[in-house]
Amino acid sequence: MPDRVIVTGGAGFIGSHIVDTLIDAGYEVAVIDNLSTGRRENLNPKATFYEADICDADALEQVFAETKPVAVSHQAAMADVRGSIEAPDAYAMVNVIGTLRLLKAAHRHGVHKIVMASTGGAIYGEGVPLPATEDTMAHPIDPYGVSKLSAEHYLYAFRHNFGLDYCALRYGNVYGPRQNPFGEAGVVAIFCGRMLRGEPLTINGDGKQQRDFTYVGDVADANLRAIRSGSGVYNIGTGIGADVNTIFEHLARLTGYTLPAQYGPAKAGEVRANTLDATRAQRDLGWRASVSLPDGLARTVAHMRTAW
Repeated sequence: MPDRVIVTGGAGFIGSHIVDTLIDAGYEVAVIDNLSTGRRENLNPKATFYEADICDADALEQVFAETKPVAVSHQAAMADVRGSIEAPDAYAMVNVIGTLRLLKAAHRHGVHKIVMASTGGAIYGEGVPLPATEDTMAHPIDPYGVSKLSAEHYLYAFRHNFGLDYCALRYGNVYGPRQNPFGEAGVVAIFCGRMLRGEPLTINGDGKQQRDFTYVGDVADANLRAIRSGSGVYNIGTGIGADVNTIFEHLARLTGYTLPAQYGPAKAGEVRANTLDATRAQRDLGWRASVSLPDGLARTVAHMRTAW
């Protein structure tokens, strides 16, 4: 019988790609998603779906008892920097308390490994040497980053006290097919959606803020590898920065968009520049980013032309 894996947030942007990758690799997959941001149409038909919230301890108990997973890929989270500044308590409830309840259920049911989506974009804070390594001091400047760092500490504590192994994957700025172009997070999806609809768009700040744009298929591959090997914290990024103005120019060419960019005030809580050194992931997981930014953007535009 194939090993079973639970994917929280498996109807969402990143989670659904992880589900597809795991199923293609021969795993049986159970998805937990409350559909607050996830979409039923993202669900792989070969996965078993549980509409539930990770903050609901009784629901988690039922799912773990029924599925008896060997591993969990934990993607369910609130993940908008700006939103976290407005509602830090909600972010703490989902990203910290929800994660803690998931860890307790995993421990009770003998799970071998937790792989958690963390953030390389928000966890290191401002003014650190780049590209950041996992040994770079983490000083997040927004409640989202704080909540993910707190969750990482709980992972470490559960490994120390109960032997529950983990990988915390600190993602770069993930983009690609299925990302919501109507949300607050995900500049690639938002720009692409507005360009395809011929709408004006606003760049926050001067557009020179740099991010480590990482294709979602590469992130899904990192999760598969982390289920099988590795332990601890890993950056998942390209190590190459691209600024928002460059993203605008690439997408304008791909979509045929001709309107000029408008510029608005910078948003609170966002770092000026971030890139990630993924040497440790390459060493321990055998992972490296394989999809270039131009190729990834082209794939994203092609998907979005038909999907939204």
